[in-house]
Amino acid sequence: MALYENISGNSNITGYNIGEDFISVMFNNGSVYDYTYESAGQENVDQMKILARSGSGLNSFIYNNVNRY
Repeated sequence: MALYENISGNSNITGYNIGEDFISVMFNNGSVYDYTYESAGQENVDQMKILARSGSGLNSFIYNNVNRY
């Protein structure tokens, strides 16, 4: 699992793993959630991949757009 850079310093995310049609996200409590094209939608997952690689905004994006899945 790649370390999440957490540029803002206040994210609950510590790591991520990107696959072709999914992203796995590790939170600071050790839990890992898998978001797939099927479960969260391709547009959301693709945006999450961009945010994960940038090290900023992933936690907020999940909370505001994906948590409902």
